[in-house]
Amino acid sequence: MTINESPILVIATRNPGKVREFRQLLDGLPFNVMSLDDLGIEIEVEETGTTFAENAQLKAEQYHAGSGELTLADDSGIEVDALNGRPGVHSARYVRPGQTDEEGRDRMLEEMVDVPGWDRQARYRALIAIVGRATGGEVQLFEGACEGAIAHGPIGDGGFGYDSIFWLVGERRTMAEMSASEKDVISHRGIATREAVSYLKTLA
Repeated sequence: MTINESPILVIATRNPGKVREFRQLLDGLPFNVMSLDDLGIEIEVEETGTTFAENAQLKAEQYHAGSGELTLADDSGIEVDALNGRPGVHSARYVRPGQTDEEGRDRMLEEMVDVPGWDRQARYRALIAIVGRATGGEVQLFEGACEGAIAHGPIGDGGFGYDSIFWLVGERRTMAEMSASEKDVISHRGIATREAVSYLKTLA
């Protein structure tokens, strides 16, 4: 299936924030970037993996099977040292499945209320998986990470997820205070996507 003679690249998510970021990061590639909702794909893939890589691969393979198109899936989240790496792969369901961004942030801040500033290190991590006929059916994985710390309260109105409490020491601001283009340069998803883009260029 093609639109305007360009092949489809499915972004295997229903998260509008992720779709928006990926469309910006993939801009300029000769693919029609489509979301699951754009294609009317109604299957839901349960994230049963214990690592970001396992979940990304699981989603890429199953949504590719459901769409028949080249598929890009990611799994990402935040790892907090003071919480022994939690919430990790459970970042999007830290409180409950379908949690709001505010619920996730509030839970994290509550758990860390007594943690001093020098012990609030954290990182965003992203794994991207790509699979399709063009990859020979083999899953290709790309990883990115962004180091930071958990702020004591939300700062900034941009981004989504934990961005407003993710403090970037070198920037002296949270990820939610950055423009989309600034965020793309340093974010975990931006780093992983640039590696994926280099690979996608070989398929175009």
